[in-house]
Amino acid sequence: MYAELRSQLAGLTTEAHRPELREIDRQPTLDIVRAMNAEDTAVPTAVAARLPQIAAAIDALAERMARGGRLVYAGAGTAGRMGVLDASECPPTFNTDPGQVLGLIAGGPSAMVKAVEGAEDSAEHAAADLADLGVGPLDTVVGISASGRTPYAIGAVRAARERGALTIGLSCNAGSVLAASAEHGIEIVVGPEFLTGSTRLKAGTAQKLVLNMLTTVTMIRLGKTYGNLMVDLRASNEKLHARSRRILSLATGARDEEIEAALTATGGEVKPAVLMLLGRVDAAGAVRLLDGAGGHLREALDLARRS
Repeated sequence: MYAELRSQLAGLTTEAHRPELREIDRQPTLDIVRAMNAEDTAVPTAVAARLPQIAAAIDALAERMARGGRLVYAGAGTAGRMGVLDASECPPTFNTDPGQVLGLIAGGPSAMVKAVEGAEDSAEHAAADLADLGVGPLDTVVGISASGRTPYAIGAVRAARERGALTIGLSCNAGSVLAASAEHGIEIVVGPEFLTGSTRLKAGTAQKLVLNMLTTVTMIRLGKTYGNLMVDLRASNEKLHARSRRILSLATGARDEEIEAALTATGGEVKPAVLMLLGRVDAAGAVRLLDGAGGHLREALDLARRS
């Protein structure tokens, strides 16, 4: 079994050895960080080569989420942590419900801070995790694995397809089983790692960049922004209140006292406050217009200006 596994790993780009770096531990620290930085510059280029596939996946994902679906990430180790991290950032950034974007990591929540040996090898556990969430046809499941061969990620994608969910497979090796198992395969080939097999490096960076795109652009498509402003924000603490005031100032050019009055009227919700100031409606009217526009601020503004 171990000989077969060694053979499989030897064929993966992410596991390849870099002989030219075998003396790196003898180099001055500045030379080492320069070498690492040079390696990292290849990651955005590798992502750029897959932008059409990423965009197609986002369009399919956004369409399902617009109908009430959820986004579920599934991975093991670094890949799983990337998914959990991205999911956890959505509520404070886009005011999403905590159950709208979810991250599953092989071995459960404790695996975020401590490796759970063998957890990544169970496709059955992935299927059980999806069953616990009640994943269905409106949902999207993204399997994440640098190697593209992690059983947990592959199992999640295959179980999701059986449940009728949309599936995306994100890996960092060409011709991966994970990408082939998903409707939308995204393979970001970043090449061998600076430390042989340490996929928390370039592969992890590539995964983070793609996940940033999946959630950010999907939320733009769902009307969570106005231009590049995060208008679906609730001012729940002092920092966010200051950010809310700045967003309202940039979006409307209103005076400070008008901004404060609008935020007070909307209970700290930025999007209806923008609509109040630009559409010249009261808070209740702003909420009605946004509901009629499906939460899209630009459409609500058009409705306000026509009424």
